[in-house]
Amino acid sequence: MKILVDADACPVKEITIKTAKKFSVPVTLVKSFSHFSPRDEQSGVKSVYVDTGADSVDYRIMQLANKKDIIITQDYGLASLALGKGCIVLHHKGFPYRTSTIDEMLVMRHANAKARRSGKRTKGPKPLTDEDKEKYQDLLNTVLSEHTSSSSS
Repeated sequence: MKILVDADACPVKEITIKTAKKFSVPVTLVKSFSHFSPRDEQSGVKSVYVDTGADSVDYRIMQLANKKDIIITQDYGLASLALGKGCIVLHHKGFPYRTSTIDEMLVMRHANAKARRSGKRTKGPKPLTDEDKEKYQDLLNTVLSEHTSSSSS
């Protein structure tokens, strides 16, 4: 089991790394070369860089992912693919993606994109709050507690 992070715009990388270390679960940050920084290197954390093309990070995450791995992303398309592969997928605002709701989320994403293309303004995501970060950390703790205890028995 490992954690794969869609890391280009992920606001909870540090929380993820800190929490994963408590459970001795490896973390891989997948990001485009345009986000390269030698300061990002940390022990216990692997960084994988990909071309800056559209969806390059998503494709690489799907290549690296195995069933039961944890994927951290705000991308509904990637979440859908990862759920189909049997991964546990979490959003940085502290909710798990579910197979029962992902289709509806994708339909809404498509409708909003279509409206934007026709010139309409749509609401963007709300800013990440401290409450969102706490909710995310609680969720990640719960998932890791359940998963690491069940894999050791």
